[in-house]
Amino acid sequence: MRPIVASPGTSASPSSSRVNCLDLSRGNCMEGGGGGGDRAAATPTRMTTVSRHYFGGSASERHHDLRVDIIENIEEDYGMFVWPCSVILAEYVWQQRSRFSASRVVELGAGTSLPGLVAAKVLNNIRSICALNNASCTVSGLTWGDWDETVFDLRPDIILGADVLYDSSNFDDLFATVTFLLENSSGAVFITTYHNRSGHHLIEFLMVKWGLKCLKLLDGFSFLPPCKAASLQGNIQLVEITLDKEKHK
Repeated sequence: MRPIVASPGTSASPSSSRVNCLDLSRGNCMEGGGGGGDRAAATPTRMTTVSRHYFGGSASERHHDLRVDIIENIEEDYGMFVWPCSVILAEYVWQQRSRFSASRVVELGAGTSLPGLVAAKVLNNIRSICALNNASCTVSGLTWGDWDETVFDLRPDIILGADVLYDSSNFDDLFATVTFLLENSSGAVFITTYHNRSGHHLIEFLMVKWGLKCLKLLDGFSFLPPCKAASLQGNIQLVEITLDKEKHK
C-alpha cells in the first residue's frame, strides 16, 4: 500500500501514550527560545510531543503488533493534535487491514480539518511523521473544491477522512472533491469518522445531493478495544460511502 496524504485536515492513529522529547529537564520539546534569557523571553516557544499508538494484541506498549508514532503540537494548532475521530478511524483501518494491503489510499484532511491553517506547516508535520515511521507516503497540498493538477492525478481505491465534517461551510467543497475522486476510480469508497453534532440526516442530505450512497454506518465505539474506548468521549460514527451508480449513469 502506498498512501497519498492530501492536506488540509489529523493523521489517523490511536493514542495510548505520549512521550515528550528533547528537553528532558522540562519534559517537553521546545523549539525557539535560544540561548540568552532576553532572547528566550522574546521568542515564542513551540511545545511538541510524540504520541505512540498501538494496534493489535492488547494494544499496549508491552503487547502489540504495530506501533505508530505521531508528532503533535500541544499549542493552538488543532490540526497538529490526534483527535478521537482519528483514533477510531485508525483502529478501523487496522481491523480492516486486509482491504488496504493492495489498495491505493488517499487521506483527505490529513493535518487539519479546520480551514486557514498554513498548508506548509501541516505538510511538513506529516512528512516528519512519515519519516519517523519509515513509511512511504506521497504528501500533497489539496484544497477541497479546487480542480488543480493534484486532484486529477489521484485515483484512489480508498479515501479516508477523520473529522473532516467539522465546519458546515466546507461540506459541499469536501463532497465535491470526494465525488470527483470516486468517479475517477471505479469501485472506490470513502470512509470517514465524524462527531454526530448535527445528526446523520445532514450526511444523508449531502449524499443524496452528490449522488452518493451509504454502504455501512457504525457506532465508532462498537469496534474499539476497551482500553481505547475508555479514554474517548463523544457520539462518533463511522460511515462508508460510495457512488450511487443509479444516479451516475
